[in-house]
Amino acid sequence: MDLRQGGVAGRRPWWSSRALLAVPVTIIVVITMVDQLLPEDIHLGPLLVIAPAITAYFAGPWLTALVGLLTVAAQAYIGWHFGVLLSRNVLVQILALAVLTALIVVFCVLRERHRRQLARVRTVAEATQHVLLWPLPDLLGCVRVAVLYLAAEDEAQIGGDLYAATPVDGGVRIMIGDVRGKGLPAIGEAALLIGAFREAAHQHAGLSELAAALERSVTRNLAQLAPAGESGEQFATALLLEVPDEDRVTRIISCGHPPPLLLGPDSAVTVPLHPAPPLGLGRLGPSTYTVDVFSFEPGDTLLLYTDGVIEARNTSGVFYPLAERAALWAGQSPEKLVHSLRQDLLAHVGGRLDDDAAVIALCRTPGPHRGHQR
Repeated sequence: MDLRQGGVAGRRPWWSSRALLAVPVTIIVVITMVDQLLPEDIHLGPLLVIAPAITAYFAGPWLTALVGLLTVAAQAYIGWHFGVLLSRNVLVQILALAVLTALIVVFCVLRERHRRQLARVRTVAEATQHVLLWPLPDLLGCVRVAVLYLAAEDEAQIGGDLYAATPVDGGVRIMIGDVRGKGLPAIGEAALLIGAFREAAHQHAGLSELAAALERSVTRNLAQLAPAGESGEQFATALLLEVPDEDRVTRIISCGHPPPLLLGPDSAVTVPLHPAPPLGLGRLGPSTYTVDVFSFEPGDTLLLYTDGVIEARNTSGVFYPLAERAALWAGQSPEKLVHSLRQDLLAHVGGRLDDDAAVIALCRTPGPHRGHQR
């Protein structure tokens, strides 16, 4: 299961626009009828501009122009009804309605053009997302998997947070990481680290060797992606996890990344780690990668996450209490857990994150599974 937050609202269905069209038409009819019942010195005709203005909210330029034409016709009918159609006052009102309707239609045309541009941006973002962040299977080796990804950029579906997983001989290797920066500018750096992991995960027998290979790759290549004036400031945190099929002892390395949460039947425990520096800081000296181990039993759920989750604040500046909230959902499946987490996290921040956030929920199954399936 893969939950992501999109940034561009879809078009309303055509039948919805047709149904809402009854509102401005009703307004035109009501204003026209009431105007005929009022004294001659009271004129409601100028209020007819409300109809095309309302139509522009839910319809395109053609329907808006049609409603505008109806308002002009209604104003002309009112003038004809009172025998003043060719008077200067009525002609000015008709002209004003026509000009305002034209301006509203121009606004609709510009809005539709912008909407199409956003749709293309979303299409490109979705394609890029599937290239970089391959959807993880529901069952990978001996673990059930569910992913949550929330991008901070409104028009992006990916950003600086990343994840990848691949089956290897005897188990599964998983990486979750966070490159410096957020949103669209960090996509290139995230792509570099994901590509390096997918290649190196099958070439190195131990996690320490894998971490060292990622360090060399990131140090060598990140500098080329650094913006002008920021050379030497590019790095990425990463958490490398190896879950054996047969052994309950799971191995993990943290390169400056937050430790995962191990959820039991009724508890949430932070896995103790000995973190190494983030990837890309090899110039500060050789890193020593400590492989930490812990028992990952069948039925347990392991929650990997990025700092965008635990550093999310509400309007009072309070950080999101991940461990406390996750303990409430410890008995749920990975799919339900990430769904509950998504709703609760967005409610905590008021619907908008200031940083990208990613979560991977892994539940150990009772026995090993060969391969993976959707």
